[in-house]
Amino acid sequence: MTTVIAFIVIFGALVFFHELGHFIFAKRAGILCREFAIGFGPKVFSHKKGETTYTIRLLPIGGFVRMAGEDPEMVEIKPGHRIGLLLDQDEKITKIILNNKDKFPEARIVEVESADIERDLFIKGYADGDEETLQTFSINRDAVMVEDGTETQIAPYDRQFSSKTLGQRTMAIFAGPMMNFILAFVVFVIIALLQGVPSLDPMLGKLTPDGAALKAGLKEGDIVQSIQGSEISSWTDVVEMIRKNPNNELEFAIERNGKTLEIPVTPEQKKVEGENIGIIGVYSPVEKSPLKAVTYGFHETYNWTKDIFGMLGKLVTGQFSIDALSGPVGIYQSTDMVAKSGIYYLMKWAGILSINLGIMNLLPIPALDGGRLLFFAIEALRGKPIDRQKEGMVHFIGFALLMLLMLVVTWNDIQRFFL
Repeated sequence: MTTVIAFIVIFGALVFFHELGHFIFAKRAGILCREFAIGFGPKVFSHKKGETTYTIRLLPIGGFVRMAGEDPEMVEIKPGHRIGLLLDQDEKITKIILNNKDKFPEARIVEVESADIERDLFIKGYADGDEETLQTFSINRDAVMVEDGTETQIAPYDRQFSSKTLGQRTMAIFAGPMMNFILAFVVFVIIALLQGVPSLDPMLGKLTPDGAALKAGLKEGDIVQSIQGSEISSWTDVVEMIRKNPNNELEFAIERNGKTLEIPVTPEQKKVEGENIGIIGVYSPVEKSPLKAVTYGFHETYNWTKDIFGMLGKLVTGQFSIDALSGPVGIYQSTDMVAKSGIYYLMKWAGILSINLGIMNLLPIPALDGGRLLFFAIEALRGKPIDRQKEGMVHFIGFALLMLLMLVVTWNDIQRFFL
């Protein structure tokens, strides 16, 4: 149960902050955001606030922000259509009722002559009882269309995604992955503030209860001056000397309370990735400093970003098999193992996953953020956008292929962990 909760919290947080990036910068650009969703599929929870509906959907495999103008906007109001209009005190349209008009007895029924609900915002038509007079009705910018009892706010062209500058559209899409990197950085900083930042000083940190260091008489805070006569200047020197000498007694010269003591310690042997190394059961010293915590956050974010790009490079060159990739099932299993190691390990795992999500979304693959950014780059070079229908077809095919890859990876996960 703990693993389930940890998985839902971590994955939900990663998706939430990713979509929050899109949402914030879309709103800053003046784009109408119709829905902010976590998950896909049927709605489990829905709440509308302002002009945005916030939803949680059944399948926890992602999320989306539905921006006006990304999909075909509205049902087209054609000449000859009979619609109902609700007007405000200034005779501006606030609601356009497309069907079930009998449920709105106060609505003014109009036969449409012409209409524009995106740019000029008007409807021309003949009202019931006055078929001789062609009337023009102005549409309120916040008006809604009602079809089958569902209200949808209209989006004037200047509120649509496609109306914005290339820079604004690029930022609205790039902000999702960007937020994942920011989230990872913040998580690493919090870890450093709570746990401390590893120090390079040759000082002993916490000792494990059953380790060779404690049994030999070493204590937390001891400063290592030399090991086996070799001068020690950093924590790296301490680790290197211990790792090279499993089951070999080492003479530690340490400083404690201003006095120099010599203590023999025999590192225990442990096999790690096929190699026998020595360990004595002692952690590196840590320092709690806000400035060093920030530096640690940058350092960890940079290193993990570099490592993940390195693994992607190996995947492209064939050094890394697709069978090694993990989907939701694999991530769940890894989360289960990490959760057993403690909260700090779980937080670090969340930071790593956040970086991974940010990088994956930046890859120039159709249907992902990186694919859309690639189209923006082509638009910048051409001086005009690619035909929307062609771009939409590319993204549709890309999405289908991604779903197929997800099925393959998930099946590999199931075979690896359950069969």
